[in-house]
Amino acid sequence: MTDRSTELAANLARVEERIAAACAAAGRDRGEVTLIVVTKTYPASDVRILHGLGVRHMAENRDQDAAPKAAACADLDIHWHFVGQLQTNKVRSVAGYADVVQSVDRPKLVSALSAAAVRAEREIDCLVQVALDAESGRQGERGGVAPDRIEELAGAVAAAPGLRLGGLMTVAPLAGPFAGRQQAAFERLMEFSSGLRATHPAANMVSAGMSADLEQAVAAGATHVRVGTAVLGVRPRLR
Repeated sequence: MTDRSTELAANLARVEERIAAACAAAGRDRGEVTLIVVTKTYPASDVRILHGLGVRHMAENRDQDAAPKAAACADLDIHWHFVGQLQTNKVRSVAGYADVVQSVDRPKLVSALSAAAVRAEREIDCLVQVALDAESGRQGERGGVAPDRIEELAGAVAAAPGLRLGGLMTVAPLAGPFAGRQQAAFERLMEFSSGLRATHPAANMVSAGMSADLEQAVAAGATHVRVGTAVLGVRPRLR
């Protein structure tokens, strides 16, 4: 193994241990939680190493980085997740490689994604991004809709050709009543998820938790955790 392969294998093993321990503490089966490795700012060579180590879910947050990386790794069986704030002018590109868009936060984006998915003859899973720091009718500082818009947006996704409603996603807020209270934030997201599943039973994905707070997300019931730094380390941007 190369030095980078050895480094990533060791980091991945530590993250796996953390997830397994968090699942055990919460009385959950390890198989209930999917690890998504966020590969933003890292090269396609790292994606290939991670794939060789068994990782199948990767995430990106910028189309200009993600599109060439996905193309370079098109021969690998990878589920690509788009997790960044998505502009409508990037939708056609993202619809060409993303299996899941986790950052759906407005009706205009739903319409654009639907049209692009139909054009590409693909079905894309979509998560409604919830901003726990957003007031009614507003968006959060890190993207996402206010909780009172979840049902409306979820209904739009569920009705849109080429899209499937997968569930909900959040990023632990830096402001508002949940600032510094990650587990409380994730537990609130789970409450919203339960409500959503009453009308959309198949929308059972709950994406929450990152390198610093994955344990709290697992304890709250998250089905997917998004981990970047803890696996890939801290590196300068590729510029």
